Amino acid sequence: MYRTKDGEDIFIIDGHVHNWDARPENQKNVHGAEFINCFYAYHTGLSPKEELWSREKFERYGSEQMVRDLFIDGPDDMAILQPTYLKDFYVNGFNTTEQNAEIAEQHPNRFILNGAFDPRDGERGIEALHALAEKYHLKGVKLYTAEWKGESKGYKLSDKESYRYVEAAQKLGIKNIHVHKGPTILPLNRDAFDVADIDDVATSFQGMNFIVEHCGLPRLDDFCWIATQETNVYAGLAVALPFIHSRPAYFAHIISELLFWVGEDKILYGSDYGIWTPKWLVEKFMNFELPDDVARETGVSLTRETKKKILGLNAARLYDINVEEQKQRLGLRERVAAE
Repeated sequence: MYRTKDGEDIFIIDGHVHNWDARPENQKNVHGAEFINCFYAYHTGLSPKEELWSREKFERYGSEQMVRDLFIDGPDDMAILQPTYLKDFYVNGFNTTEQNAEIAEQHPNRFILNGAFDPRDGERGIEALHALAEKYHLKGVKLYTAEWKGESKGYKLSDKESYRYVEAAQKLGIKNIHVHKGPTILPLNRDAFDVADIDDVATSFQGMNFIVEHCGLPRLDDFCWIATQETNVYAGLAVALPFIHSRPAYFAHIISELLFWVGEDKILYGSDYGIWTPKWLVEKFMNFELPDDVARETGVSLTRETKKKILGLNAARLYDINVEEQKQRLGLRERVAAE
């Protein structure tokens, strides 16, 4: 939990974390190396120097390190595990639901476990989604529309088969669809992450929430125009937030556009761990203020109440988490009192 200088405690749900295995022995081919190389370039290019990891640690930090970085040294109270299978690139997958389930089961009050589906898997994939939902009581899934599968290098959510899967998810009580719609990652194709298909599927499935991870970057304008008319489309800040250090003016542009078009109730914090750690991200976000010229031009403000919504309350609403009850489960009231 993050405590402000005047003693207020901010409940934080990290909406975008992974526990991956990118070690050379798990890389199936050159594409596995390319993928983690691209992640590491984001890490080294956007992190403060004092927050840089060795390449070896970055490839496989493991569960113990993850818990420490998120909840002990870091300010997160809860975190949503988002899978990324990439089985065409990694022998055992990069970051699967089953692998994530191990750490979620060890820390059941800390983690929300999300699943995944791929509409190119046909009927077998529908059956697998049913099994995942039943076993793990899923409330959300993470989709990678640019993931390679055999000869296919991506799919669209507006495809007929995608609709079948979203319909199946809805019947299973899975209401939160997180979709990577952000910067490309070598060797994936940039155009397969285009945000246009969000407009179609969000209109067709009004009872579902579509959380666009990375808020569509570099297609921020396209995303904002979609999200302002689709009440069930949300912005995830993962990848956008680290610019608060390396490009603060650019981050001011991103967050002010999101506040203007999308609104403070539809923006979710995400660290994208382990590309970045939450401690420095949250600290910089809590201390960040919009430049006067940006605030005047957009008419928006980044108040503490707005930050509290972004850092945890919005995700809590989507995942039906009673924050006060969750604080009791985690012993946060007792811990704060002792401090």
